[in-house]
Amino acid sequence: MTKEEFQSYLDKYSRQTEEIRLAAHELHQSVNETYGDELPYGFHLDMVVEGICCYGHLVCVREDDVLPILFGGFYHDSIEDARLTYNDVMSVARRWLTEEQALMATEIVYALTNDKGRTRAERAGEKYYQGIRETPYAPFVKLCDRLANVTYSCSIDSGKNGNRMREVYKHEMADFLPNLNAHSTDPRLEIPFETIMALAEILIDEVDRDEVRKQWGELYKM
Repeated sequence: MTKEEFQSYLDKYSRQTEEIRLAAHELHQSVNETYGDELPYGFHLDMVVEGICCYGHLVCVREDDVLPILFGGFYHDSIEDARLTYNDVMSVARRWLTEEQALMATEIVYALTNDKGRTRAERAGEKYYQGIRETPYAPFVKLCDRLANVTYSCSIDSGKNGNRMREVYKHEMADFLPNLNAHSTDPRLEIPFETIMALAEILIDEVDRDEVRKQWGELYKM
């Protein structure tokens, strides 16, 4: 899909998107969830969807998939952090989406929900990433989620926790990208190189960026 086509659909569905956005913000506010140094959690959700709007044309294959991808971005933490169940998310999605679209959106949210685990590594292990790789658009939304988190953690306003998470994300980079790579010809499972490099530009230095280019090129040859 061209960038112009994707933007035209963003404009066409702007009313529904804003309603989804406000509902997601209110959901996380209702459980008193904040982001970083006491920012509203909606700040993070908006950053995730900003990435989707910027790069979504690279993966979206049809008009009917635009709203499910956006919904997935706004609600990606709703099961993990806001106490919704899979069926709750499906019910919410039906307010704006067709049954087929609601299922796609809910599957994205479910795929991005961490597993049970005592550590960060256990909560995002092989089973977790397998679910992402098998779910249309989930790898892309997960990448936009990481791009949002990295952008904030590397900002001057992120505080001590942001500095700590910057090192965590940098340490995870070598495994994170291969874990998202489905090695599929289905464009809905692709991770756009442009988005990867946006992440690299923020997180790592020039030498590492060259290594990411090399590594990603090798991964696509596998």
